[in-house]
Formats: sequence, C-alpha cells, structure tokens
Amino acid sequence: MVKIRHIELGDFPLLLAPMEDVSDPPFRTLCKKHGADLMYTEFISSEGLIRDALKSRQKLDIYEKERPIGIQIFGSDIESMRLATEITAQSNPDIIDINYGCPVKKVACKGAGAGILQDIPKMVKMTAEIVKSTKLPVTVKTRLGWDESTKYIVEVAERLQDVGIEAISIHGRTRKQMYKGEADWSLIAAVKENSRMKIPVFGNGDIDTPEKAVNYKNKYGVDGVMIGRASIGNPWIFREIKHYINTGKHHAPPDFREKVHAVIEHLDTSIDWKGEKLGIAEMKRHYSNYFRGVINFKEIKTKLVTSNELTELHDILHHLKESADSFKFSNSY
Repeated sequence: MVKIRHIELGDFPLLLAPMEDVSDPPFRTLCKKHGADLMYTEFISSEGLIRDALKSRQKLDIYEKERPIGIQIFGSDIESMRLATEITAQSNPDIIDINYGCPVKKVACKGAGAGILQDIPKMVKMTAEIVKSTKLPVTVKTRLGWDESTKYIVEVAERLQDVGIEAISIHGRTRKQMYKGEADWSLIAAVKENSRMKIPVFGNGDIDTPEKAVNYKNKYGVDGVMIGRASIGNPWIFREIKHYINTGKHHAPPDFREKVHAVIEHLDTSIDWKGEKLGIAEMKRHYSNYFRGVINFKEIKTKLVTSNELTELHDILHHLKESADSFKFSNSY
C-alpha cells in the first residue's frame, strides 16, 4: 500500500498531473470518476494568492468528491511561498505540492517552477520553509535538472526528503528539453533505488498507454505514475490502465456516445463552477481533444466552438449522441 503520511493510495496509484487550464474541478471530476487515485490542481501563483487575485483564489476551489487532492503552488520568493502555503492550507487540501518542474519561459526564467533547478540550495531552503509552515503533507513535482549537465535529481530528491517532503513526482526530462524527445526514466529509477529514499517516488512523462504504464512499473520500480497530457480529452486512461494492471487485458475504449456524455458532463460542471458565460468559453478548448479522430467533424466542431448559448450547445451534443452510429473514425480514435 502506497501512502503519503496517512493517505492510502492503493498498491500502484495513478496520479493526475497539475496542468494549467486543464486540471480544474470539472476535468478532475471526470478523472476521479474514471479511476485517478490522487489529483493535483492547476499550479497557483504564490504572488497571486498574496495579492488576493481572483484567478489565483478560484484555483483553490476543491470539493469533497475529489479527495484525496493536492493544491500546487509555485513562486520564486521564499517568504511569498511560505505565506502562500498558509493561505492554501485554509482551503483544507489533503496535500500541498510545490511546483519545481514548470518549464515555460514566463515561469522558469523568473526563478520559479523548473527555474529553481539552477539554484539547488535555494530549492532546499524554500522547501524546508514550506514544510515548517504547514501541518499538511508537502510533496514536490520536479524534473531531472535544468539541462543535460545538471541532472542532480538523485541528490536533490534525497535532500528534499531530508527537509520533510513526503512524496516526489519526477518528470523524466530537463527544463531545456521542455516536452521534446523521450522521457528518461532511468534517473527516476535511480532515485527510487537510492537506499536512503523512504518516501514514494512517482514517475511522469510519456505514459500514454496501459502497456507503457505496466512496462514502466515493472522496469523502473516506481511507486506509481503521474499522467498529464495523455489524459486530456481522455479521462478514461485511468480505468484502462487499472484494468490492464489487474487483468492483463484491454478495457473496451469509450464509444462515441460515452465521449459525448462526458463532454456534456464536463460542460455542465464547468458552468456550475464558473457560471454560464465563462464555463462555456473555457470548455471550447476541450472539444477537439474529446473528438480527436472523428472523420468529417470540422463543421460540428465549428458550431461547438462558436456557440455561446447553452441550449444550442446541448441540442448539438444530444443530436450527436442520437446520431452516433453515423460517424466514422480514423485509426487514431
């Protein structure tokens, strides 16, 4: 049984990665429904929390049905991160997670996210201050290093454990790689194999099929896997991996009607969370992902992304369910 302090996650937990503009409450609801064992929020700016910025505060929204759930924060100033931790704890998450992995320029080049991998002593000091400022378990998501010459993750993971983190998720790329090339899990395995490591070690990067999840589980010995991009438009990946682990057989993929039903559920929960105008607007980024591989879908997709009327959207989606048998799919569906 894998545990983060008292939180039981099962024998080989599947984690939903924190993804900006993706892992919000509506999407997390679907991932939880289909088997995610632990989920993280979108990353939240420490400075935004301190300034009481609406967008940052809204990302603190979590619901009982999502538990266990971690709230992820990022920033470059130690005192701001300490204060943000105290603010975050008031939302009563199960875990507070520190983002030391975001590679995007606007974050990393300000010394936050993966940017802190250029200053390991500061990374350790910041982590220690965050751990001291909360009674909640603290976890970390990070990368192998800043670039090929700074892959110090085995030492870094041990030092972070020594100052009190209770789990670590490691993306098998450097910041310089961004999301290019193949993730290197050999160093993730080296962290897990370090005899001084006692906390759970989760691997992240390129897990996009049940076979790969099982192969990486067996080959690299990690305690669980974190799934990010492969879950976008495909929250069913969690149940498919679990089914494959348990049976060695593939779970039937969601049919077209199930996908449409998920889109309706996603849309409705988005509106419940952010109101009709914003809920409809933010859902537009998801349609292409859910309906990837559907042939001759362009006209319908255009209607979905251009409509701002809930009644019209429901009519389009319910018509899709009724006419599901008329659609054809590419091999990638």
